[in-house]
Amino acid sequence: MQPTAQTEHFSNFSEFYPYYLSEHRNAMCRRLHFVGSLGVLGCIGLAFAATDWRWLIAAVICGYAFAWIGHFFFEHNRPATFRHPLYSLMGDWVMFKDICTGRVSL
Repeated sequence: MQPTAQTEHFSNFSEFYPYYLSEHRNAMCRRLHFVGSLGVLGCIGLAFAATDWRWLIAAVICGYAFAWIGHFFFEHNRPATFRHPLYSLMGDWVMFKDICTGRVSL
């Protein structure tokens, strides 16, 4: 069965990722995801540098806050995190890599 927005059933991440990208068509949404992901990396770095675990909480808040603002105010859809949490997290980082390599535009 080919996954569609109606069925939202995915056998693997390779099937999910095109759907994930289709939920991120708005450039501002992608930009906010990118900034949030950079913030996550920065917070993780600070957690290690400062040996303060609270930066890990900040990392989670930063990542989700930027992404959800992008979805609710620019993309006008519900984040895939609510339906596919693991695939969505994987999609965030694959899209981050794809933005860094120029495969996905900002």
